[in-house]
Amino acid sequence: MRLFAAVLPPAHAVDELAEAVDLRVRGLPGADGMRWTGRAGWHFTLAFMGEVDEALVPELTERLERAAHRTRAFPLRLRGGGHFGGRALWAGAAGGIAELRRLAERADAAARRTGLAMEEHRTYRPHLTLARTRTETDLRPYAAALDGFEGTPWEVGELALVRSRLPVAGVPGEQPRYETLVRCPTARPAVGGR
Repeated sequence: MRLFAAVLPPAHAVDELAEAVDLRVRGLPGADGMRWTGRAGWHFTLAFMGEVDEALVPELTERLERAAHRTRAFPLRLRGGGHFGGRALWAGAAGGIAELRRLAERADAAARRTGLAMEEHRTYRPHLTLARTRTETDLRPYAAALDGFEGTPWEVGELALVRSRLPVAGVPGEQPRYETLVRCPTARPAVGGR
């Protein structure tokens, strides 16, 4: 099964971002030619594991639970936008970015300790993919349209292990389907502070 660890924004954060994207971005010239991700699939990937043998899922889950529990809950909000080259448009994050990076590192380490072959380490850049293009496109105007967008903060209180089912090739507009297999709670912050 194809798996990844992620932080899933709550419904109110998704709604705020969807409104901003609909009002500011989707009406721009050329936006109708982009492949927009479905709101149900919006997430911050922490560690992509690829194909995982089902026999390894219990150990992976146990290690992810420990990784999450070693991380205190932290604030996060959706903010602004950006792009990777001319192929992917994304929304960014603000708030507990250091904590989010630490959680990503811990999720990656949990997968490696389970015996999964992970990609080489790269600096984690939190992003929520909004759209992709099939051809090289100037995405700067789309990213700029999200300048000034600032979502309402929420508390990240869990890491999710998510199963991804890719679309059937050749079906126009079909989106990947995501199924949350396990929710691993983080440690709670100390009373009266962090």
